[in-house]
Amino acid sequence: MVTKKIYLIRHGQTDYNLKGVVQGSGIDAPLNQNGLDQAQSFFEAYKEVPFEKVFYTGLQRTKQSVNGFLEKGIPHEAVPDLNEISWGKYEGLPMNQDENRYYLEMLERWSSGDLEHAIAGGESPIIVAKRLSRGINYILSQPQELILICMHGRAMRVLLSVLLGYDLRFMDVFRHRNLGLYLLHQQGSGAFRLEKYNCGEHFNLQK
Repeated sequence: MVTKKIYLIRHGQTDYNLKGVVQGSGIDAPLNQNGLDQAQSFFEAYKEVPFEKVFYTGLQRTKQSVNGFLEKGIPHEAVPDLNEISWGKYEGLPMNQDENRYYLEMLERWSSGDLEHAIAGGESPIIVAKRLSRGINYILSQPQELILICMHGRAMRVLLSVLLGYDLRFMDVFRHRNLGLYLLHQQGSGAFRLEKYNCGEHFNLQK
């Protein structure tokens, strides 16, 4: 059985992140200068890792975050099934007090087991998990063993839950930061072992 080692990262910072504006899958914002610097820090730390293929989502902020590896000529592919959750009508809006209260109430519903609940016009964790499962199964079907995947915060939480066998109610245990790294190693049984958790040590190397 071919086993995988997956370097899974979140994209770098955008101005929407900086300003606390909801992005989701409907806002295709580019990285800001800080995000580009974060991407460069990650590249400098991991440029010698012999990645066989790089995957990113259908949104430009993920592709920009791994551009250094693409410029090395590593094969790469967009997998839109890995896109961020849709936050529906809240995409493009700042997180003011009312929106933040609604968001916290929604997280409480999810953690209580109401995983089919979604913001109006958006996606539920159950729907996102099904979509992400399609995307990761496609990636796992490829022959490459050492891969880099760049995606989005909430989607990462759902995907990590799927890969590590966590109940989606507990997905928030998987914290994330811009350009934070999760390293997963697939065992002979097919199960994944987590080797790095939201790692940001590459930022310290640039100081």
